[in-house]
Amino acid sequence: MDNKQLFLTDVQGLRSRARASIEKGAISPGYQGDIQQTIDILQTVLATEIVCVLRYTMNAVAATGISSDSVREEFDQHAKEEQQHMRAVAERINQLGGTPNFNPEGLGTRSASQYSVGANLVEMIKENLIAERIACEHYRELIRYVGDKDPTTRVMMEGILTKEEEHANDMHDLLVAHEGQPMLAS
Repeated sequence: MDNKQLFLTDVQGLRSRARASIEKGAISPGYQGDIQQTIDILQTVLATEIVCVLRYTMNAVAATGISSDSVREEFDQHAKEEQQHMRAVAERINQLGGTPNFNPEGLGTRSASQYSVGANLVEMIKENLIAERIACEHYRELIRYVGDKDPTTRVMMEGILTKEEEHANDMHDLLVAHEGQPMLAS
C-alpha cells in the first residue's frame, strides 16, 4: 500500500458516519476533545469577554482629561472587538451543543478578568492592560488544552489571542504615553 492509499478516506464509511447521530450537529465522530470540558472553559472565556466589553465601554464613557479623546476612541474600538470575541465564543459554545451563559448573575466569578474601574485615565489604562494580560494567559492555556483535539476552537482562540495581545500592546503604549516612561526593557 503506498502513501496515497493510506490517506484516502473510505467515502462510503464517511457518508455513513455523517448520517449517524445527526442530532449532534457539527460534532462528528472524529471530534477528539472533551466536549463538556471545552464548553465549560469557553463559558469562562465568554464571561471574560463580557466583562471586557463592559469595562471598556464604561471607560470610554468615563474617560476625561487632557488627551482623553484618543484614549476614549481606543476604549470604544476595544469594546467593539471584545464584543466580536464574545459573539464568536458564544457561537462556538452553541456549535458544541452548549448554551452560552449570558446571565449577569455570577458574571464576576465566571470571568478570568475583573471589572475594575480606574479613578482616572491612567488607572483605567492600567486596569485594561492587566485584564488583557490575564486574558492572554487564560487563552494560551485553553489553546494548549484543546491542541489538535479541537482545531476549530483552537483556531478561533488563536485569532482572539492575537487581538488580545494587540490590545495589551495598545494599553501599554497608552500607559507609556501618559506616564512618559517605558515599562518594557528595550
